[in-house]
Amino acid sequence: MEWEALFLTFKLAAITTFILVIISIPIAYWLAFTKSKIKPILETLISMPLVLPPTVLGFYLLIIFSPSSQLGGWLQEYIGIQLIFSFTGLVFASVIYSLPFMVHPIQAGFTKIPNSIIEASYVLGKSKLTTLIRVMLPYIKPSLLTGIVLGFAHTIGEFGVVLMIGGNIPGKTKVASIAIYDEVEALNYEAANEYSLVLFGVTFSILLIVYLINGGYIKRSTL
Repeated sequence: MEWEALFLTFKLAAITTFILVIISIPIAYWLAFTKSKIKPILETLISMPLVLPPTVLGFYLLIIFSPSSQLGGWLQEYIGIQLIFSFTGLVFASVIYSLPFMVHPIQAGFTKIPNSIIEASYVLGKSKLTTLIRVMLPYIKPSLLTGIVLGFAHTIGEFGVVLMIGGNIPGKTKVASIAIYDEVEALNYEAANEYSLVLFGVTFSILLIVYLINGGYIKRSTL
């Protein structure tokens, strides 16, 4: 078993999750409170990865950001960014593919906040930003935690998107899911089982902790 593939997997998941937190909070906030007519369109676009085959999304990203395309060529020539067959490309694709798993729980959390709590903060002279950071985010902590864990776990299990956009380059884009596929193709089931057990154990443990925290079991057990 190549530990490098596992390290790359968790590195990708950690970076992707960090980026998702930064961009998902303002998106979810806007979706929860806006009355704009374009809200359904944006919600549809964000939710597309939930129903769209990963290979379809990966294919279009491959076409759009290929060095032979206008956008991909411009990024590589003027900014020095190559998204195809690179770790940077994996991060970009993972952010798009895992975005609904982060946005939806946070958006649901925002919609459940009582208006009285928000209005009380405004009456006390707090700005919208202060209210968001000191009142709303602590209130939706279970939703935020759920989004973080779902985004992290979903990124760990990605296959189609990362294969299409990143290929299978050892030490660069070969993550654990691709390594499992390679081992199965080579009929090396023992190595595939080792990869699978590690991913299964990590994701199971993370999800279990979230359910325990959100269910209040850990808090009650410490009283």
